[in-house]
Amino acid sequence: MKKTLVIGASLKPERYSYIAIKRLVEKSIETQAFGVKEGLVFGVQIKTNFKDFHDIHTVTLYLNPKRQVAYYKQIISLNPKRIIFNPGTENPEFYTLLKDNGIQVEIACTLVLLATHQYG
Repeated sequence: MKKTLVIGASLKPERYSYIAIKRLVEKSIETQAFGVKEGLVFGVQIKTNFKDFHDIHTVTLYLNPKRQVAYYKQIISLNPKRIIFNPGTENPEFYTLLKDNGIQVEIACTLVLLATHQYG
């Protein structure tokens, strides 16, 4: 499986990003995480610096559109193959920037994709 970066990762068990990290790890998908607070979730170190990430295939977003703006350049510079916009993260402005940079946009729920074996 291709390396996935969870952006908006949280240490709080009730957050969807936390659950996504758990499910990705359970599916043996190499997982990295970016968040505002460092910590460890299911063996995945949440980092606060984008320069720690390399060779990312998929980014799964858990940031609302307003918070995404500050990270546009950093996310694009990772040159992922695709970005999954989970419910609540939909952002047409960012879709355009990503497509202009050859990055696939997927509007979906990572948890559903994993549960239905469509995460690839």
